[in-house]
This record gives sequence, C-alpha cells and structure tokens, in this order.
Amino acid sequence: MATGIISVGLHLTGHEVLSKILLAVAALVWLLLAADFVTLLARDRARWTAAAVTPPALTAVAATAVLGTRFSLLDWQGLAIALLVLAAVVWPGLLVAVVRHWGRDVPRPHWGQGLPGGVFLVCVATQGLAVLAATLCLAGEGDWLGDAALACFALGLLLYAYALLRFDFRQTLTGAGDHWVAGGALAISALAASKLTAVPLWTGGGHDALRTLTFVLLALSLAWYAVLLAAEVARPRFHYDVRRWATVFPLGMTAVAALSTGVVADVPWLRTLGRVLLWVAVAGWGLVWVGFAWARAGGPRGGAPVPPLPDPGAPPQTPLLKRRRG
Repeated sequence: MATGIISVGLHLTGHEVLSKILLAVAALVWLLLAADFVTLLARDRARWTAAAVTPPALTAVAATAVLGTRFSLLDWQGLAIALLVLAAVVWPGLLVAVVRHWGRDVPRPHWGQGLPGGVFLVCVATQGLAVLAATLCLAGEGDWLGDAALACFALGLLLYAYALLRFDFRQTLTGAGDHWVAGGALAISALAASKLTAVPLWTGGGHDALRTLTFVLLALSLAWYAVLLAAEVARPRFHYDVRRWATVFPLGMTAVAALSTGVVADVPWLRTLGRVLLWVAVAGWGLVWVGFAWARAGGPRGGAPVPPLPDPGAPPQTPLLKRRRG
C-alpha cells in the first residue's frame, strides 16, 4: 500500500522512472504477500480465519486497489480491471467478517477505551475500490464504474464514522504507527471524491457537491496530518515497528489527495503542497525501509525486536481479566 501510493504520487509529479521502480517493488511485494495468503489458507485454516476477522485483513483489498490504480495510470487497463475484480470479490467477505466480529465479540468501547488505528481500514479498503473504479471510468472503461465508485465512496464515509466511534484517541500519543490511518482514511476519501469530481457523469449541483466535499475531506485529512505530526514531536517513537508502514501510507495518500485535488479543482498551491508532502512521504518510506532492514539484521547490530501485531478486534485487557487469568 505504502509503496504503491508513493509510486502514484511520483507519476503525478513527472518522476516516471522512479515511479516505475517503486511500482515494480510494490508488485513484487504484493505477489509475495498473495502467495503467503494462499499458503496460510491451505495449511492453517484456523489461523487464517482468526486473522480474517481483524481489520488488517482488509489491507489485501486496499493494496490490490492501489496497485490497480497505478496500472490504470500506466494504461494497463486489462490488468487494472482484473485487480478491481479480485479486490471486489474479496472485499465483501472480509468486511462483513470484521464488522460482525466487532458486533459479536468486541465490547462496545467506552470513553478512554477503544481500538488502534487499524480500525479505519474498513474505510480505506472501501475507498480504495472507489478510487480504482473511478480511475477506470475516467480511462473510458464504462460509465457504470462511475456509479459503482460513487456507491463505494458513500459507504466508505459511513464506515469512517463507524470506525471513528471505536477509535482510541490516546493512540495519537501512544500508537506504534497505525494510528496515522485515522487521517489516511480521510485522505483516500478525498482522493476518491476528487476522482469522482473529474468523472463527467455528474454536472450542475451534483458536480458542485462533489467538488465541495473533496475540499472538506482534504481539509480534514490535513488537520489530522497536523495533529498526528504534532503528537509525534511531543511523544517521539523512534524504534522500528512493522506498523510504521501504516504511517507511510497516509503520508503518501495525503500527498496524492492534495495533488489530485489541485489538478481537478485547478488550485496551484494544492499541487505545490502535494509535491512537498510527497517528498516527506518518500523520506518516511526510506526511513522505514532502513528500520526494517536494521531489525531484520538482528544480533548486536540489529534494532529492537519487532513486537507481534496485536489483534485490533480483541477486547481490552482489564485488571479484572488479568486477575482471573492469573
């Protein structure tokens, strides 16, 4: 997801060679993860099922949609359509499993409690489908894709609100990286809105409403960006954690949303802002790769061991539960 969206941003800013290099990296990683996904399903169905009901499972949909969007911009429409079909087939099952798990097994959060930033992946995955469908519609692959994109976009906004009610806002100061998805989900929503604004299916009031909504969503995502950046400065977290990739994705997505909105709405300063934010995302991408390599090196030269990913759908561990287990 992170590498793919930065590849999109580099394409939008004219750095085509570097964009294609990162596209190749993203495609290779996608293939490796897809192979791992299938292998786990075949060899350990129980473990696969347990993982499938947690929000991180929806990265499979979001990553596929981001990769398909980049291939569409490369004018490889057949491959982009295939990836859209694959993402659309996987998406409803995973989404329903995650939402049902919340309703059945996860207690309703109270003030001061909640889930980490991965909770917003229900929105990210849905808006990823909207972005890819709208991109294909703009490429001339069918007007019905514009209608499908609009439906996914609207559902994605509802899912964002649903996730926001379950998010632990303390994560902005204590999160290991995935708390940035709170802003990244709005950024991909703004990108979807900008794509829909460019689709010629809606004119008059409909077009104006989409344009206004694009600005509102982008402004909210930039506000999240400022808050999260300030929290990083106030409470530095320098150690490597695999969830830092979930920081890079919102950095890149915010940049791409600003670039796309600047082009569609013809606002030059947004294009400039998008370029600046893109290089911030590239720097973050490079730092996380260094952290990944350092942690993988292990031994006395390696970084701190990478903690296992928590289950975002697991109920919070209260002192009472701990005493009972003891």
